Amino acid sequence: MLRRSASLVNCFERPNLRHHTISGFRSSYLAGLSFIMTISTLPLNDGHQVPWIAFGTGTALYGKDAEAAIRLAIDNGFTHLDGAQVYGNEDTLGDGVVASGKPRSELYLTTKLGKLQPGATPKSALQESLRKMKVDYVDLYLIHQASNHVGQLKEIWKGMEEAQRAGLTKSIGVSNFTADHLKTILEVATILPAVNQVEAHPYVWKALQPNLAIHDQYKIVTSSYGGLSPIFRGKGGPLDSVIEQIRARLEKTRGAPVSDGQVLNKWLQQKGVLVVTTSSKAERIREYLDTQNVPELTPEEIALIDTTGEKLHQRYFRDNWPPE
Repeated sequence: MLRRSASLVNCFERPNLRHHTISGFRSSYLAGLSFIMTISTLPLNDGHQVPWIAFGTGTALYGKDAEAAIRLAIDNGFTHLDGAQVYGNEDTLGDGVVASGKPRSELYLTTKLGKLQPGATPKSALQESLRKMKVDYVDLYLIHQASNHVGQLKEIWKGMEEAQRAGLTKSIGVSNFTADHLKTILEVATILPAVNQVEAHPYVWKALQPNLAIHDQYKIVTSSYGGLSPIFRGKGGPLDSVIEQIRARLEKTRGAPVSDGQVLNKWLQQKGVLVVTTSSKAERIREYLDTQNVPELTPEEIALIDTTGEKLHQRYFRDNWPPE
């Protein structure tokens, strides 16, 4: 089991939430709405900070040229770009970064370890990713699926630590890890996983409680993909009327438009979740980033979403999680 040395204990103290203003960026995704975009960051247990919202290159971009999408995301304010080896588009993700003209230091890049080829290690696999992405390092490197490394999780985690110590990535973490998967690597970890990226929304929040308990214990940031599934994939569920009720209240309070997606993203943000999302539309991209400016949900509204979500257990990415 990981021993909490004095240096590690210091990492468990969460620094204050930070905000970064994107100089000169203005959004008017709906008529009459204009503001300077500010992106909050979440503290990681290794002392680094991560932008709370990321543009993902999986799902709709899986196996496709991502250059134009990355350019669109960066041009409209995203700084955190989330890729993966299995997506098959790390090279065009890198092309989009280069074409944007954005300094590397102003971007946060994530990629994920896929299945290892014979003789490969997490370190050598990341070196290949860096070559494709045309960068010297990533900010976050995740094990994409525990199921790709059955019986080898401890060895793979030590390889992730090697990649971090070599300066190829600033932070390391996991994706789609259950509580049992986390316990396995924590037995040998000398560096804590900083992030666990999982399907997270109100319809699975109750089922995630064993995960969240470990995340809280070790200050592992929960990252969400599919966070808007209840409105995009699960329309007609018990949350529909609750989201509309809260959306109307937020819009009245704000005096400016608020979308259903912003309600769910705000729910995730207030729970300290790192949101991964995507869109091919500039207006939708700006809408997601504008979530930062939406008034906070009340404790009662958060509780209402929690309890309503418990009425339906529904995963929309079932292949990424063991049978329940």
